[in-house]
Parts: sequence; C-alpha cells; structure tokens
Amino acid sequence: MAKPKFVNNISGLQLFQLLRFVVFFIISIVFTKSHLTPEAIGSWEMFMFIASFLSFFWVTGIIQSLLPLYNRNRTFRRLGENISDKSPEVFNAFLLLMAFSLLFFFAGHALKNSFSVYGYTGNTPYLNLLLLYLLLSSPVCLIEYIYLLRNRAHRIFQYGIYTFLAQLIMILAPILAGKDIMWAVYGLLAISGIRWVWLIILLFRYSEFRISFDFMKEHLRLGWPLIITALISGSAQYIDGIIVSAHFDNPRMFAIFRYGAKEFPVVMMLATGLSNAMLPQFGTRTKLKESLEVIRKKSRNLMHYLFPMSMLVLLFSRWLYPRMFTPDFMRSADIFMIYILLVIPRLLFPQTIIVGRKKTGIAMSAAIFELVVNIPLSLWMVKDYGAVGVAVATFIVYFLSKIYLSGYLWVKMKIKPNQYIPILTFFIYSVLLVILFVLIDHRVIDIS
Repeated sequence: MAKPKFVNNISGLQLFQLLRFVVFFIISIVFTKSHLTPEAIGSWEMFMFIASFLSFFWVTGIIQSLLPLYNRNRTFRRLGENISDKSPEVFNAFLLLMAFSLLFFFAGHALKNSFSVYGYTGNTPYLNLLLLYLLLSSPVCLIEYIYLLRNRAHRIFQYGIYTFLAQLIMILAPILAGKDIMWAVYGLLAISGIRWVWLIILLFRYSEFRISFDFMKEHLRLGWPLIITALISGSAQYIDGIIVSAHFDNPRMFAIFRYGAKEFPVVMMLATGLSNAMLPQFGTRTKLKESLEVIRKKSRNLMHYLFPMSMLVLLFSRWLYPRMFTPDFMRSADIFMIYILLVIPRLLFPQTIIVGRKKTGIAMSAAIFELVVNIPLSLWMVKDYGAVGVAVATFIVYFLSKIYLSGYLWVKMKIKPNQYIPILTFFIYSVLLVILFVLIDHRVIDIS
C-alpha cells in the first residue's frame, strides 16, 4: 500500500481508532440481522464487556506513561549511553503489559468459580476463551504506539486497514455461514494471534531486548496514577448505572438510560487520538511552546468538524432513536442529547499537557475530584430530573474537571488557556451547540 500523503502521527492514530469503531459497528449490525438470537448476541457483548473492563485501565496507564518516557527517561540517560536505533523502553513496556496480562489471566482462572454472569454461577459463558483473549489482546495494543514513536504514521493506518479487515472477515464469515457465536469468538482469537506475530516482528525490529527493572520502576511510578485515573474515570458510567437502577424499581428505565448514556463515538475517538499522539511532544520542555501551538491548531481543526457533526446528530436524535431501536427507547434520546454536549469538554486538552509533562498525580487528583463530586451531584439531581439528571451531572462534573486541570496549568505551570485552546472558536461553537440543545429540548425545533 502506498504511503498516504494525508496521514501524520495524529491523523494516523485517529484513523486507527475510527477503523476500530467502524468494524465493531458493522459487526453489531450484521449480528442483529443474522440468525443469531438475542441471547447469543448478549453473550458476545458480555464477552467483550468483561475483557475490556478487566484490561482498559492498566493498558491505558502503561501506554500513556510510555509515550512521554520514550527517549526521555532517567534510567537510560543516567547510564550515559547514546540512544540506539532500537529502544529498550519499548521492550520493557512490553514486559510490563505481559506481566499484567499474566496476572489477570491466572487470577481469572483462580477466581472463575467465584462469580456469575447472567445467572451462570461458576460457569460464565466462554470464560476460558475470554481469559485467553485477555492474555493475547492486551500486549498487542502496543503496536500502533510503536509506529507512533518511530514516526511511521502511515504504518499505523496500514496496520489498521489490514488487521481490522481481517478481523471483520474472521468474525463475520462463520456467522454468515450459519455457525453459532462461538465461531465469532474463535475468529477474534485468531486475529489476536496474527497481531501477536506482528508485535513480535516489531519488537525484533525496533526494540532492544534488555531487561531494566530500574526503568520498569520509573515507568510504574509515572504510570500508576494514570492506571488509577483510567480506572476511576471508566467506573463513572457503572456508578451512574447503579444510581439509576437504585432509584427506579423497574429494569425498563435502566435500559432506557443505558441506551442513551453513550457519547458520540467519533468525538471520543478523534479527541483521544489527538491527545495520545501529542503526549510524546510534551515530554521535553525545549519544544513546549511549539507543542502548545500544535495542539491549539489541531484542536481548532477538530472543532470545525466535530461541533457541526454533533449539532447534526443532536438535531436528529429524537428522530433516530425510535427508528434505530424501538419507540420504547424514545426517552433514551433525551439522555443521548446531553451526552452529545460532552464534545465541549472533550475538545479541551489540558490533561494532555499535564500527562506529557509527567504530572500524572494531578491527572489522578482530577479523576478523584470527578468521582467525589459526581456521586452526590447525581444522587441529588436524579430525585428531581430522573435519569436525565444523572446525565446532566456527568456533563457538569466532566467540564469542572477540565477547568480544574486548566487552572493547574495556569497557576502552577504558567501556561495560559489561550496558549493551547482556540478560545474564540471554542466559545462560538459551544454557545451555538448549547442554544441548539435548548431549542430542541423545549421543542422549539422538533424533528421526531
């Protein structure tokens, strides 16, 4: 495949995230149109849910802490060595990912008879395969970031095209051939095996096979606050679900809330892609001013795309939901509309600068702040506004968290918001989005 001219480190990672979403979205659509029963699809969704829940926080923490440490750490610099073409940092990050994978793999086997899902006590569907998938899939998350750190952005895109296309075929082919959901799980494991081979090739090509416990300690010192941060932030959706389920007696309202409590995925993926791609740029202070200007320009470009897209989705949410699902889920649209507003704080990136400058403890304190404020605010608002109130609390808390981080940058690091935020562009789009939301919410504009 020829090198695409439009792909750089940032767009390459964003396109990779987008490809992942598109493939799983296609899979979910085909599953619902196939011979599979809702119970079978539910087993698949639970398989993916548990695998993600058991790994997302430590994978995120290890990867995000590697990016600012790459070629900018005390361990190897202290040895007085010149950085070679092959990186010992990447190899040791791989060992950390393997250590966590093995820990959860063996812990899962030790505890597999002690919990239940869907009432299958000690017999959770596909649990052995799930633990094998967890062992295989977690380390391969390093692949796209090896390409990122080596400034081979077009390889990120090519890797995504090849492997996600193969994943689509391996999962859907047996289902379209009339096989049961187990064969889709086998397909998922097969593509994970292929990615493992790809990872080993990259490790031989780009990493130096030298174990350094000093670097692992340095990596974990920087990474453990990010692991805790990801765990706390990721648990917010589960806490919101618990609050809604405790407030309402029937499962119907819980289902309505869960179907609506979803961010606009394109916003989340492109914003996360920009943030992760910029982390290595903030690892050194000599390029700080230049990096601030880059993230300011890149975030403005995202705003020009994502705010209009969010407005369009907001406009048609009430029309879309009963047609995508059933009329019973019409009220889910009201919750989804509030979650669309999360594009406002999502397109602010103080956390990128803070993590890139290795101030991971501040990122963790912001996550704790979110948790501490979110629970009482949600409990208070659910009384007067129901499930919608919980969604509003989520938006308020997330926005306050970004203000907290921006305040830290301004007060402690002397980095003003206008240095990394296109304030006028952000303000205009935010006001327009909120006005549109109010008009739709009050049925001044009604497309349903």
